Amino acid sequence: MSKGPRFITAVDDVSLNIPRGEIYGLVGESGSGKTTLGKTILRLVDPTSGAILLDGRDIAALPEGGLRPIRRRLQTVFQDPLSSLNPRKRVRDALATPLRLHRMVPAGQVDARIDDILTRVGLSPVFRDRFPHELSGGQLQRVAIGRALTMEPDFLVADEAVSKLDVSVRAQILNLFKDIQAASGMTMLFITHDLHVARYLCTRIGVMYFGKLVESGPTEALFNDPRHPYTKALLATVGDDDGTVAGTARADEAFNPTEDDRTGCRFYRRCPIRTDRCATRHPPMETVGTGHEVACYEWQRLSKAA
Repeated sequence: MSKGPRFITAVDDVSLNIPRGEIYGLVGESGSGKTTLGKTILRLVDPTSGAILLDGRDIAALPEGGLRPIRRRLQTVFQDPLSSLNPRKRVRDALATPLRLHRMVPAGQVDARIDDILTRVGLSPVFRDRFPHELSGGQLQRVAIGRALTMEPDFLVADEAVSKLDVSVRAQILNLFKDIQAASGMTMLFITHDLHVARYLCTRIGVMYFGKLVESGPTEALFNDPRHPYTKALLATVGDDDGTVAGTARADEAFNPTEDDRTGCRFYRRCPIRTDRCATRHPPMETVGTGHEVACYEWQRLSKAA
């Protein structure tokens, strides 16, 4: 007899406030809900509850037709640029399509706009006539970033946008993100499992675990004074590294959370400072410093132990 479908709450009661012009980093293990949250903010996934406020307007409540003018303002860069580009289309087509669909420039100015965008992302205009398979990984990601920039977005979600690149190219793409943000004032949500990447690029960082945001704060405060045991565990896995793009945020790859882990604190079974009350209810976010919040009943014990 069929038991019917099982439903998993991928993101549960997460609240982010990202001011205009900020690069906010979202870190956590694979499966923590980072990508789902990013897609939901973009309305690529519809939320079952809650609000998504853009300049005070709730876009979660908009029907698909009402989202069309919003789509231009919200763009994304995916992890694998090769899979997000049509292999049968040249770079020119990839960049021209959104320009034409949204009528961003007159038809006679499309090629000039494409050349300008390619230059902005560090590529020569000659790349517009190439196919995706003719480009390196770094060049492909520059094209993907350029495609997002065609819309002149206010908000960009970059989901593991450098994880498939080698170290030297990764640094170049991170610097490109920095330069673009500085020049345009664009707001970014940068999703990554790499803590060094987040530290190098982001103003603030949020740490997710099993669908919950467990800590959020200014980047250096989070690195120098972590208040959640999970954040501390992630930082302990990084080790000493003077580069900006090395290290991986993984605490225990053998651990597989189940629905039973939603009863109390999500980190309960792995937590070294847990108490009985941690098993009954997930702790609410508590302010522990300027712009620094943590969801932990026992964070003061962790701070004293450090």
